[in-house]
Amino acid sequence: MASPVPGLPHGLSVGTYDSYEEAQRAVDYLADQKFPVENLAIVGTDLRQVERVTGRMSWAKAALGGLASGAWLGLFVGLVLGLFIEEGWGRIILFSVAWGALFMTIFALVGYGLTGGRRDFTSRSMTVAAHYEIFCAHQQADEARNLLAKLSLQS
Repeated sequence: MASPVPGLPHGLSVGTYDSYEEAQRAVDYLADQKFPVENLAIVGTDLRQVERVTGRMSWAKAALGGLASGAWLGLFVGLVLGLFIEEGWGRIILFSVAWGALFMTIFALVGYGLTGGRRDFTSRSMTVAAHYEIFCAHQQADEARNLLAKLSLQS
């Protein structure tokens, strides 16, 4: 069933679940029963792109986000540079943090300005599935169904 090329798995559906956690629990149960789980695949169906609006975007939020990400990037660069010098590594780190924060703040403000107010909100996106199916190689499908029937009796 494993294929070097990603795509839809081959085999038969042996179970359908409403959440990923339920499908994961079923595969975990099969693993506990010594079933060859390398012949399984969990496939989400009826995919939806969900974007949750988390707040209003403003010049201050853009600046603060740029400042924070720039400071972290500067800290990382400063620590790496500090590995290659013997003296003054503290100044190198502070200098890197300051320049990173300044550069990324400017970059974030310019980026926000270029949107022209067309996207004045912040959000998080995710892909969710309505159902999850477990597919199994043809040779082991009956065994998987029988084991999963025992799991549903236990629930």
